Amino acid sequence: MSLNHIEIHRDEMKTIGIDIIPIGAFSEKAQAPHRDDHYMFIVLTQGIFELELDFKHITMSNHCAYYVAPGQVHSYLNQNNCKGWYVFMDSLLISDKYTQILNTHLNSRQGVQLTSDNLIFSVIPILENLLKQKSEFFQDQIEYSLADAFLGFFIGALIQEDSAKELIGGQKYQTVNAFKQLVQSKFRECKQVKDYASLLNITPLYLNEIVKQVTGFTVSYWIQQTIALEAKRLLYYTELDIKQIAFELGYEDHAYFSRFMKKNIGMTASEFRLKNHDLSNNTPTIDNH
Repeated sequence: MSLNHIEIHRDEMKTIGIDIIPIGAFSEKAQAPHRDDHYMFIVLTQGIFELELDFKHITMSNHCAYYVAPGQVHSYLNQNNCKGWYVFMDSLLISDKYTQILNTHLNSRQGVQLTSDNLIFSVIPILENLLKQKSEFFQDQIEYSLADAFLGFFIGALIQEDSAKELIGGQKYQTVNAFKQLVQSKFRECKQVKDYASLLNITPLYLNEIVKQVTGFTVSYWIQQTIALEAKRLLYYTELDIKQIAFELGYEDHAYFSRFMKKNIGMTASEFRLKNHDLSNNTPTIDNH
């Protein structure tokens, strides 16, 4: 891993943009923290699986599923008697409606506990077997259809507990999704509620109202959390100095940037790096799969 950027994995899928690998089939522990340029779904049928995802320790247990979105920094921590699959999928294969829901849940609730009879556990083995052969007529279309069915079952389970699920697909939900996508791409230059309201051609008051209705948090919360998360990634995983990181995130005054960090994560940029930064150059070997 470079000292000045976080590695991005791009080789985890077949040419059709889908792949399924049984948990345990490659050395997850050998992977350094990295980003993917595609979605990864972890589907567990038994055991305990531990994942570090953007500074959160995620523990999964029997019959559950979790997704990791493109760009999220993650590493594998531990497995205990695990069975299940990694499902890798190109974001271009995921419908707009499903993408909206995944974007809305990003950095909030990305996993769900499943019943043992959930059809996810029936669809994946069929898709896995198809991916191993190339003998069926219209095989690519069948694989895409099964992948879409898998996504439907996963997202259907994910939204069951949403207090705002009745808004899904409506104009408010679409606007909130557009806002969250804008935050991911514009946080370096846009740091005020009014900036995003202007881009969406709505008032700041209305934007804040619908974002809070759909996500439970304000517009400012999502802007600040996005900036703070990327700052933590750069402070922890790179050796860019604090002035460089501040500039990378759109702050000309690095002292102001450190005050921002103090307010949002409880410590200055220097304090966070001192507490957390691993300066080791011993990056583990990564298995190709």
